Amino acid sequence: MNEADVKAHFEATGALLQGHFKLSSGLHSDRYLQCAKVLQWPERALALGQALGKLLAPFQPRAVISPAMGGIIIGHETGRALGIRALFAERTDGAFSLRRGFALEKGERVVVIEDVVTTGKSTKEILELVTSSGAEPVAAGAIVDRRGEKKTHLVGGIPFLALLPFEIPTWSPEDCPLCQAGRTIIAPGSRYTRPA
Repeated sequence: MNEADVKAHFEATGALLQGHFKLSSGLHSDRYLQCAKVLQWPERALALGQALGKLLAPFQPRAVISPAMGGIIIGHETGRALGIRALFAERTDGAFSLRRGFALEKGERVVVIEDVVTTGKSTKEILELVTSSGAEPVAAGAIVDRRGEKKTHLVGGIPFLALLPFEIPTWSPEDCPLCQAGRTIIAPGSRYTRPA
């Protein structure tokens, strides 16, 4: 699967949104990649998971871990492609933790999988969780890297690979031209979801 194929999944499902968005990182942007609209289709999730699995297979992982909520589906499909188990971490009191009986084994080779990466903060937090558990993080991957990194680079000292490097501008709230223009902001990310 090439970058055009990945982008086509977002276009076909209406998952590349335009407007004024507050990202999970707290940054603002004029575009939002709603991976859930792509991953709701099992055949699309399967294809993207297979592509990530192929990209990460050389690192010989024995487990996949993803941040909840956004990374759960793609982490599971990447685990399926690699033939290994897939776990997810949840935020508890602002920090990621393993719950629901999940545990990593000492020395276990682990890859971190996300749907979309903006700053890499969640990836680094998950890497800290993996390391603190005694497991060995060997690589990280995502469907989309909003930073537009065109080649493999390091995040937290390990290789990070994305199916689609896609540079989309972001701004701090105080520097956001959309805020300055008085545009209404939407916070679609799961970190900001509140019960009705």
